Amino acid sequence: MSFPMDTRVGAYAVVVEDGAVLLSHWNPRHPTLRGAWSLPGGGMEIGEQPAQTVLREVAEETGYTVELDELLGVHSRHMGPEERLDGRGRPFHALRVIYRAHITGGTLTAEVDGSSDEARWFPLHEVPQLPLVSLVTVGLDLAGVAPAAARPAGRDR
Repeated sequence: MSFPMDTRVGAYAVVVEDGAVLLSHWNPRHPTLRGAWSLPGGGMEIGEQPAQTVLREVAEETGYTVELDELLGVHSRHMGPEERLDGRGRPFHALRVIYRAHITGGTLTAEVDGSSDEARWFPLHEVPQLPLVSLVTVGLDLAGVAPAAARPAGRDR
């Protein structure tokens, strides 16, 4: 049976150096919603391949250029209409392609006028205390570097 549903494919990077992970702060830009830390990455544009998407998104959100090391996995997340942050009355399905990557250039810089407003390195042991989107835990688990008791904030982008 088929019914109206929105689908979004995104690509994200797990970048870990010297025991710290690079995260991007997702800002919903809505007065009643709080932001949370996420893996750098985001939605695919028409005609893009996931690898192109993650390279573009990491540069936009963090100021860094990266090289992809490996595909860690693909994660699927379904949300009912009641979970959506945009108030649309239909289900949402997010398909997230997650890569391991390393920095090859650039300077840490926050995105301007985008869905994120800050990028920062966090020691892995501090990650469980941060407000997180669940994707961070998924990505760190896939990369084999997840700190104990990572705590999603209940938000997904």
